[in-house]
Amino acid sequence: MGAPSALPLLLLFACCWAPGGANLSQDDSQPWTSDETVVAGGTVVLKCQVKEHEDSSLQWSNPAQQTLYFGEKRALRDNRIQLVRSTPHELSISISNVALEDEGEYTCSIFTMPVRTAKSLVTVLGIPQKPVITGYKSSLREKDTTTLNCQSSGSKPAAQLTWRKGDQELHGEPTRVQEDPKGKTFTVSSSVTFQVTREDDGADIVCSVNHESLKGADRSTSQRIEVLYTPTAKIRPDPPHPREGQKLLLHCEGRGNPVPQQYLWEKEGSVPPLKMTQDSALIFPFLNKSDSGTYGCTATSNMGSYKAYYTLNVNDPSPVPSSSSTYHAIIGGIVAFIVFLLLILLIFLGHYLIRHKGTYLTHEAKGSDDAPDADTAIINAEGGQSGGDDKKEYFI
Repeated sequence: MGAPSALPLLLLFACCWAPGGANLSQDDSQPWTSDETVVAGGTVVLKCQVKEHEDSSLQWSNPAQQTLYFGEKRALRDNRIQLVRSTPHELSISISNVALEDEGEYTCSIFTMPVRTAKSLVTVLGIPQKPVITGYKSSLREKDTTTLNCQSSGSKPAAQLTWRKGDQELHGEPTRVQEDPKGKTFTVSSSVTFQVTREDDGADIVCSVNHESLKGADRSTSQRIEVLYTPTAKIRPDPPHPREGQKLLLHCEGRGNPVPQQYLWEKEGSVPPLKMTQDSALIFPFLNKSDSGTYGCTATSNMGSYKAYYTLNVNDPSPVPSSSSTYHAIIGGIVAFIVFLLLILLIFLGHYLIRHKGTYLTHEAKGSDDAPDADTAIINAEGGQSGGDDKKEYFI
């Protein structure tokens, strides 16, 4: 019974050992590739490698099973397809100016026994076209509600659309997707609805398309909107602190769309109105105390009107400290400070000289103590020998 039981063990050992070696050979002879993604119009490189070629060449074929390259030999007449590298262990080719039709599964084969293959899925991205905005009217009135539409075609996969007003994001409707007639790309669209204010006058409404083929590049379209609104106004005096005897201009600064075209000036308690003109300034050639009062300016456009007020108080003609007088005061202070420093310096210098002069006179007096008295000095002016008659005395 020992012999029959040993036979299955031998068969099991042979089965396990032989396929083990065969599996190692199959793994070494199995080619490998990688999936690739390319933007339409770009270039893709297909690379196939094998560890053990068994004296056979590698081959690339397209999704239609047409041979592109067998080793270093071109099989399909397509100048877009070029050989990059051909060795017993590698076959690499490039396809330039890739079109959407080039998308699909490419096959790398090695003709061993049996034939082994590897697949490479090439994905071609369709670039979305620049979006187009529609639905804008020539102009909008303040507080009007408007709807703008945005559309972009040619993307693959479908792109996404976003809205913004200046730097502010607008929440539009979700992007709608429609397949193009050829069935390879998509058209996307979106709309946004919002109410306009006077601050929106001159604002840019931007529609942007987001897609992986753009690699972060901006692809957008903007629509500038115009908003009509009622005017506002304020009165600005020139000079700001008017005094009696001066010339004064009151400027009525109107703002609106359209800009105010007419200005009406009035003074409370005065009839009729002072002035109605297209000029926004009210001029006082020579101010008097009687000009004091409250003035009103009504700015008018075809969108409406607005009235601003200003109270004029005419001050006495005494000068008001101005920036120039302040400047002169500062300069005078600096000069006074410099003069003060010079006086201090002169005082110290005089004190120093007096002290040193006194020391000099003291030393001179000490040196003259041993000399004869000047009042009793006798000078002998005898020409030869001294004689009684010829002696002369000089008193100093």
